[in-house]
Amino acid sequence: MKFAIIQFGGSNCDYDVEYVLTEIIGIDASIVWYKERLNGYDGVVIPGGFSYGDYLRAGAIAARTEIMQDVRRMARYGRPVLGICNGFQILTESGLLPGALMLNNYPKFICRWTHLRVENDATPFTGRFKKGDVIQMPIAHKEGNYYADNQTLQRLKERGMIVLRYTDEKGEVREDVNPNGSVENIAGILNEHGNVLGLMPHPERASEEILGSADGLNIFNSMIEYAEGIATDEIGED
Repeated sequence: MKFAIIQFGGSNCDYDVEYVLTEIIGIDASIVWYKERLNGYDGVVIPGGFSYGDYLRAGAIAARTEIMQDVRRMARYGRPVLGICNGFQILTESGLLPGALMLNNYPKFICRWTHLRVENDATPFTGRFKKGDVIQMPIAHKEGNYYADNQTLQRLKERGMIVLRYTDEKGEVREDVNPNGSVENIAGILNEHGNVLGLMPHPERASEEILGSADGLNIFNSMIEYAEGIATDEIGED
C-alpha cells in the first residue's frame, strides 16, 4: 500500500499529510513533486496550501500541470483521490469535481475550528463514520465558498455526492455557522463515481487528540481501507 502526496510550488500542508500517513497510520507514503509521475501508487492526496500563490484563481495553475493527467488516470481506474483545501480548489479547477470555490463571503482568510455533519457514510472516505455523526476539523482558507448552480446542486443531492456540511455542535445546519458562505453549508463533495473527495476542512490537522480532535484520522483510515479492498490492476497509460 503506497500513497502519493503531490507537491506544487506553494504547497504547505504536504509534510503534515506525510506525517499522518507514515508516522501515525504507518503506511508507505511519498511526497511527489509536480514534475514527476504517479506510477505504482494506490491513492493520492492533493494537500492544502497556496499553489502558485493562488495566482489567477486558487488552484487554477496547478490544475493545468501535467501531473493532473496522472491524477485523472488514477481516478478513472477507481483509485481514491483526496483534495484538501487548496487540493479541493485544484480538483474543481481541473474538472474532477463539479462546482467552484469562490472568495469567502467575508473576504478575508479564515482559520478556525468547525463542526461538520457526515451526510454520507457509504463512501471510500467516510467508512469509519456513521451518517449524522458530528465531527470537528479546522479550516484555513480565503477562497472556500463552495458554489454550484441549481442543476448541479440537485444532482449532488440526488446522488449522495454531498459528504460534509458545516453545522453547529449539535449537527444543525444554520446560516450563522456557515464560515464562508458555501451554498447549503457544503464543506465536502464527491465525484460521480465516488472515489474523488474534495473538502475545505483539514483532516491532517485533526489527526491527534493533542491537536484538539482526531476525527480527521478516520478520513485517512477509511481511504486506506478502501484502497486495500479494491482490485489492484495496473493503471494503464492514455
